[in-house]
Formats: sequence, structure tokens, C-alpha cells
Amino acid sequence: MDMITVTVRDGQKPAKEQVKEIRAAVKEAKKHPVYDTDCPPSTTEALMEFAVKARELRQNMRRAKPAVTIRLLPEVLAKYKSMGKGYTGIMADVLDYAANNPEILSKMTQ
Repeated sequence: MDMITVTVRDGQKPAKEQVKEIRAAVKEAKKHPVYDTDCPPSTTEALMEFAVKARELRQNMRRAKPAVTIRLLPEVLAKYKSMGKGYTGIMADVLDYAANNPEILSKMTQ
């Protein structure tokens, strides 16, 4: 199918031949399905798999991290805050790392 290009200036109407050509092209285009080569039609199986993954994602979102309050030394908090935006995520990563490494925990409990 060819592309039809019509330039119409502000206040100008397209010529009758141009309108006829555009209408004929639209009528012909309606007869053909539109497929994007980058995104082919999905199969039923692919849609079912997508639904499962979407459900899992929604469930994971519900497992949000709980908010907690802890007491820190002012200088410790200042060091984390000096890291800039996102410092609370860094604190969470450090706590997670320490909690998952028994050698660190054993040093702290002695």
C-alpha cells in the first residue's frame, strides 16, 4: 500500500481529487488487518503466561517493606545522609547484608 501525502495550508481546503483519493485509500486500508512487525499478534498461550506473570508482580507489590523506626547515633545518620538521595535504601541494603552474613552478626553479639 502506498502512502498518500497531502499538504493543506491554514484556511485552504483540499482539492476534490485529493479527498477522493484519500477516501479510496482509507476504504482499501480497512480491508486489511494491521500488524506491527515489532509486535505480532499474541497467542492465547502467551496471553495466559502474561496474566500469570502480571498476577505474580501484583502479589510481590503487596509485599511492601514495612516502615520501622530505629534510633541511630547522630554521626551515623549524618554519614548516611551525606550520601544524598536514596540513603535510606543504602541503609536497608547494609542491614540486609549484615543480617544475611552470620560472621558479621557473631562479631556484633560478642
